[in-house]
Amino acid sequence: MTGSGWRRAVRAVIGRRAQLRWVHLVLGGALLMPYYLLTAVVLAMLVRGADPFTSLRWQLVTFASALPLAAPTALLPLVRPLEATAARSLCGLPESVELAAGPAGSWDARARTAFWYGLHLAIGGLVSGLILALLPASALLVALPFTDDSYTDGLGWPHAFAGAPAELAPLAGVGLLALIMGIAAAAGALLARCAPALLGPAPADRLAAAEERAARLASRNRLARELHDSVGHALSAVTLQAGAARKVLDTDPDFAREALAAIEETTREAVGELDSVLGLLREGEDGPAPAPSPTLMDLDGLLTRTRAAGVAVELTAPGTLDRLPPVVSREAYRIVQEGLSNALRHAGRVPVRLRIAEDRKKVEITMENPVDGTTRARLTGGGRGLRGIAERVTLLRGTCAWDTVDGVWRLTVRLPLEAAR
Repeated sequence: MTGSGWRRAVRAVIGRRAQLRWVHLVLGGALLMPYYLLTAVVLAMLVRGADPFTSLRWQLVTFASALPLAAPTALLPLVRPLEATAARSLCGLPESVELAAGPAGSWDARARTAFWYGLHLAIGGLVSGLILALLPASALLVALPFTDDSYTDGLGWPHAFAGAPAELAPLAGVGLLALIMGIAAAAGALLARCAPALLGPAPADRLAAAEERAARLASRNRLARELHDSVGHALSAVTLQAGAARKVLDTDPDFAREALAAIEETTREAVGELDSVLGLLREGEDGPAPAPSPTLMDLDGLLTRTRAAGVAVELTAPGTLDRLPPVVSREAYRIVQEGLSNALRHAGRVPVRLRIAEDRKKVEITMENPVDGTTRARLTGGGRGLRGIAERVTLLRGTCAWDTVDGVWRLTVRLPLEAAR
C-alpha cells in the first residue's frame, strides 16, 4: 500500500468523519439503554434463572428483545426529522443527499423510519457494548508487562499471556484497539450508506413536494398574467392618452381635458385592479378582502377608456353577458383587455372590431384590427400577452388562434361553458 493509501486508511478510522460517526453510534447505544434496562428488569422478574446483568447469553437475549420494543418509538412524528438531522450532522453525508425534513406522511415512510431507528439502535448498541468491553481489555493488555498480575486474578483470560513473550500482550492490546476502531468505522459507514434509502423522501413525499412546487409556480404565473394584463393595458392606454393630450393641448383644450380625465379614470381603475391582483398574495391573511376581479359585465368601462385613447372600438355582443359562469366571464374580460392592449401597443390608433358570441356550449371572442408590415412582424413573434392568453384558454380547456390575413390581425378565442359550470 502506498503512502497516500495508508493516509486514507488512517483518516477512515480516526479522521473527523470517523469521529462523528463514532459519536452517532454511541448515541444509538445510549438511546437503546432505556429499552434494554426495562427488558432486563422484566426478564429477571418473569423468567426463573434469568441473569441479564452478568450472563452474556442473557445479555444477548435482552438485547434482541429490546429492539422490537424500541422500533415503535419511530412512529412518533418528531423521530424522523430528529434522526435525519443527526444522520446529516454525524454521518458525514454529502450535501446533495436529500433527507426527510418533516414527519412521515405515509406508512411506507413510517416503516422505513422504524427500520432505520431499529438499525441505528442495534448497531449503536453492539458497537457501544464492544467499546465498553474491549477498550478496557485493550488497555489492560498494553499495561500487563509493566504491572504485577494481582489485579487480573478474577478475570482469568490475562493468564493466557503468562508464558508468552513480554511484548505479545501489548501487541495484542494494540490489535484489539485497532479492531475496535475498524468495527466502529465499518458500522458508521454502513449507517451512512443506509441513511439516504431509509430517511430519504418517500415517493409520496416527492409527489407532494412536486405538487406543492407546481401550485406555487401556477400561482406565480397567475399573478404575472394578472399584472401584465391589468397594469400593462393601463400603461398602454395612458401613454396614448397623454400623447394625444400633449399634441392638441394648445389647439383643442377640450379634447386635452377629456384625455386627462380619461387618464385619471384609467389610473384609478388600474389601482383597483392592482389591489385585486395583489390580493392573490394576501390570500389567507387577515384584513379587508380584495376587490373582485372585473368580468365581462365591466366591459363598457374598459371600452370607454380605450376609446379615450383614440382607438375606435366596434362591439358586437349579445344584449347581456351575465349568464356566463364567473370564471369564464373573468378570464374573457382579461383576454379582451389583453387584445386591446396588443392593438394599442403594436398598431396604435387603429379601429378594432370586437365580437362576442355565446351559445349553450361556448363563448367565442373575435378581435380584428388592421396592421402594417412592421406591426405584422412584431405580432408574429408573439409576446407575453399572447402567451398569457394561451395559458388562460388552456386552463379553461378552450382553444385560441391568432394570425395576420390580408393586413388584418385576428385573434379568435373559444371558451367552453360546460367545464366551468
